Amino acid sequence: MDYYGPMSPLNRFSLLVVLVAALSAQAQAPDSKPPAPTSSALDSELFYQLLLGELNAREGEPGTAYSLLLDAARKTNDGRLYQRAVEVALQSRSGESALMAARAWRQALPLSREANRYLLQILISLNRLAEIVEPLKREIAGTDQKDRAAAILGMPRYFARASDKKLAAAMVEQALAAYLNPPALAAASWTTIGRMRLEALDNNGAMEAARRGQAMDARADGPALLALALMGQKTPQAEALVKKHLEGPVSSEFRLDYARILMDAQQYAQALRQLEVVTLEKPDYVPAWLIRGALELQEGNHAAAELSFNRYVELALARRAGTSRGETGRGLTQAYLSLAQIAEQKKDFAQADAWLKRIDNPEEPLNLQFRRATMLARQGKLEEARVLIRSQPEKSPQDARLKVAAEVELLRESKQYQSAYDFLAQATLRYPDDFDLLYSLAMLAEKLGKLDEMERLLRGVMSGNPEHQHAYNALGFSLAERNVRLDEARQLILRALELAPADPFITDSLGWVEFRSGNLAQALQLLKEAFKTRPDAEIAAHLGEVLWRMGRRDEALNFWREGAQLNAENETLLDTLKRLQVKP
Repeated sequence: MDYYGPMSPLNRFSLLVVLVAALSAQAQAPDSKPPAPTSSALDSELFYQLLLGELNAREGEPGTAYSLLLDAARKTNDGRLYQRAVEVALQSRSGESALMAARAWRQALPLSREANRYLLQILISLNRLAEIVEPLKREIAGTDQKDRAAAILGMPRYFARASDKKLAAAMVEQALAAYLNPPALAAASWTTIGRMRLEALDNNGAMEAARRGQAMDARADGPALLALALMGQKTPQAEALVKKHLEGPVSSEFRLDYARILMDAQQYAQALRQLEVVTLEKPDYVPAWLIRGALELQEGNHAAAELSFNRYVELALARRAGTSRGETGRGLTQAYLSLAQIAEQKKDFAQADAWLKRIDNPEEPLNLQFRRATMLARQGKLEEARVLIRSQPEKSPQDARLKVAAEVELLRESKQYQSAYDFLAQATLRYPDDFDLLYSLAMLAEKLGKLDEMERLLRGVMSGNPEHQHAYNALGFSLAERNVRLDEARQLILRALELAPADPFITDSLGWVEFRSGNLAQALQLLKEAFKTRPDAEIAAHLGEVLWRMGRRDEALNFWREGAQLNAENETLLDTLKRLQVKP
């Protein structure tokens, strides 16, 4: 009911009926005998007081309404009237009045959990966090024993909008002090304390809470899930807790969350291993197949990826029959796009188009047409592909920018570097602050041998966007590739690694600098690390060349063969083999 909106006479009468029933019907124990007559707490004076209170609330006089309703609540000791007084105060944005009514409510009805919850929420919203310990203790104590752990784990959501996260964490820890040792509740309590500390940006404190929680109950999910969140924050030792949890039986959802964290950290091989376990243990677990397929495709294992995506489609369509389209729509779009990409790479363009035609997602019109344009270009129909892209409607400025990027990519893939450069140079006049487009223009300048132009553009990107790691990496690698200014190249690439730690392609660049500098052992270590994180044909080319220089030619050949399996058309790999006159 909207007490500030129009209220018809019928609605007003209905409200009074409810209040009359609330006050005239006294609490009665079930009995087969008719209840004895009781005297109603609702006399004519109180009835009139309630009526005036509601009329004042409706007419925009919340202060008067609040006073009347709170007075009525005190006279009757009725929790519903206390609640109504609190709500009127909150609707009028009078936090202090709401707090006074909530305190009166809890004092009158000390066993009311509803009164305690209102009091707790109002204190938090008023940022009076130093006063929340007692209400929090009451909330836990009032919860059934079987539900207490869940209640403790749910506490952090109360403080989503609290301004002083550090104080909130300290108060929650005080409230949970009595529950930090009993095994039944200790893991939940330490998990909640850890999440509160994490919200307060105290990662070390959160890590300590996760460690203590797991020590109390090694199989509890809470501390391990907290450790997963800390892994996402790059907190040292967090993964050790996760791995310890994985030693026993865990849910598929936990493994999937772990795989996602590993993917964010670019540890793709480890993530794939987790997905393989999930799909083995729970072969009907739909989301795992989609992520597994994406990882296999990224790793260059197209046959395995195709099987995984097909399995996902089969399961998703079966589930879609009994659920809403939105739950599986985006996933099916991704699967169909990926299957179309695999078919393209096999030059089965008819099958690729068939997959694209199955996409039924109104949010993907541009992506679909871009994919069709790519297929046309790969069939030698470049101009037709460009016309298709240009003909697409633009619903936003971002669409126009995406069309530029797509057309440039078509020209680049077709090795039309000069046309791509000229087209993009014109486009950057319209988008002078788009650093990604400027970066792409720099890469095209390098392809055309315009090295001074490339460096000028990349330095412009670094100046305009100091956190553009690709610009630092590209210039550093270009210098290393030309075997010039190697100290400067190293500093540029180290800066890129600061911005994107453990990025395998940036690590590859650093390895190449060390190779050019004659530090073969260090180069080998870096390149092996990069290839382990991300098996890639270009990294394999560099790694093989270092081993070749070190005289370990059989190992070099093995890496080159593996690189050719990943991408037999990789330019760096082909150039390396041609230059060294090697046939792997």
